[in-house]
Amino acid sequence: MAKSVPILTCVTALHLIAFVFAVGAERRRSSAKVVPDPYDERTYCVYTTDASTVYGLIAFGLLLLSQTVLNGVTRCLCFGKGLLRGTSSTTCAIFFFVFSWISFLGAEACLLAGSARNAYHTKYRGIFGGDDLSCATLRKGVFAAGAALTLLSLLGSIFYYWAHSRADTGGWEKHQNEGLGMTSSSYAQQPPEFEKA
Repeated sequence: MAKSVPILTCVTALHLIAFVFAVGAERRRSSAKVVPDPYDERTYCVYTTDASTVYGLIAFGLLLLSQTVLNGVTRCLCFGKGLLRGTSSTTCAIFFFVFSWISFLGAEACLLAGSARNAYHTKYRGIFGGDDLSCATLRKGVFAAGAALTLLSLLGSIFYYWAHSRADTGGWEKHQNEGLGMTSSSYAQQPPEFEKA
């Protein structure tokens, strides 16, 4: 399999757009403040925008799409026609395959957990006096960790694709010392027969 610029461009673009959305999700995390209820003595939490949840889910989807494209092209290293055995390119391909999957799964976990936690709002608390009320919000850095792991996944994916392209045989294998050998014939040469006129 030869290296394909459109595949690398597609994977890189999807990863980078997912990174931008993950950074945007970190910057737009919802915050909350305790507000007294005007009708009684209870207090409740008022949350800001949920844009962070949407950004996190978009980043999650783009990263998933990028990993699907990459593993669809390379056939997930498991279902291809074969890699050259015993070469450094094959070793690099296996290493970066594992590295890209670990960083991908870590990024997806951060993005999904951050989106779910950011969407969770404690709407109303029956606390009178309200001084000890704590509004549940997403901890700082969850989406940032997802963004960092997205960049690591990008690097792993690019190097995996490059190493896989170098090690891929496309179904052809180099054979050594196999097949029929060239030997002399065991049949004695017979003189040519002349046609009788």
